[in-house]
Amino acid sequence: MSEFEHAPVMRDEVVASLRTVPPGVVLDATLGGGGHSDAMLDDRDDLQVLGLDRDPNALDFAQRRLSRFGSRVMTHRCRFDALDEAMDAHDVEVLSGALFDLGVSSPQLDRPDRGFSYRHDGPLDMRMDTDAPWSADDVVNGYGERQLADVIKRYGDERFARRIAAAIVASRPIESTTRLAEVVTSAIPAPARRTGGHPAKRTFQAIRIEVNGELESLPGALDKAIDALVPGGRLAVLSYHSGEDRIAKDRIRVAETGGCECPPELPCVCGAVQTVRIVRGVPKRAGVTEQAANRRSASARLRVAEKIEPTTRGGI
Repeated sequence: MSEFEHAPVMRDEVVASLRTVPPGVVLDATLGGGGHSDAMLDDRDDLQVLGLDRDPNALDFAQRRLSRFGSRVMTHRCRFDALDEAMDAHDVEVLSGALFDLGVSSPQLDRPDRGFSYRHDGPLDMRMDTDAPWSADDVVNGYGERQLADVIKRYGDERFARRIAAAIVASRPIESTTRLAEVVTSAIPAPARRTGGHPAKRTFQAIRIEVNGELESLPGALDKAIDALVPGGRLAVLSYHSGEDRIAKDRIRVAETGGCECPPELPCVCGAVQTVRIVRGVPKRAGVTEQAANRRSASARLRVAEKIEPTTRGGI
């Protein structure tokens, strides 16, 4: 079963943050290899997991890995913003917890045929759902130069986005990941190539996010998860990209403030309703030992919020 084995990022911190939730069902919205779910189910024998993933390879591996927990595990193939449909399919009415471990998993990166990696030669794919009709080839060889530059800038925070987009368009057709990495690298000034890791990292990240619609589906998914939580239930979000983290912070803030825009120095008069509190004291970053052992953990950021009884902010 090693083809999807990988170390779950901040496993102990995630388990600790969900240890106090009421008995019931915890949503693992990005099941992947099932590492976080395995640890949560081991930690609490009064929890069940509903695991979602778009990748059939991930689901197959996770189902085998978690089979020892029997009926305590439910899995569903879907994008995480369809969590309400998955809950209906498995007769789950409310959630005791929800975990979103965002981004791409190490096994996906390590398989050249999936097309995620700039280090291994493979097709321009990058689809998390292997049956999806849209792939990286459509973005790399189909987008106009301006549209491509916008994607690379917005999702990759790449300061040379225009130069890279122009180089990609001039080099079409591009048919492999290594060729794309070469084109991107050549478009970046030599001094900038020597810092910040592989020169193509940000561009590959941006194209992957575009192909899979990762950021556009996240706000609605987080809102649905928060709505489904019972009081005392918790939402934990692991993000690896500034755009992901901004969305997680924003949706938690909206739930915490009820969308209140009253001046902070004055009492709330708009009737906004608070539904979560931010959980303080949770480690935001992986420890130095984990970062040394797992490079992917270095960019991870953990945010946790706890559902509370609805409270009118004017009364707090």
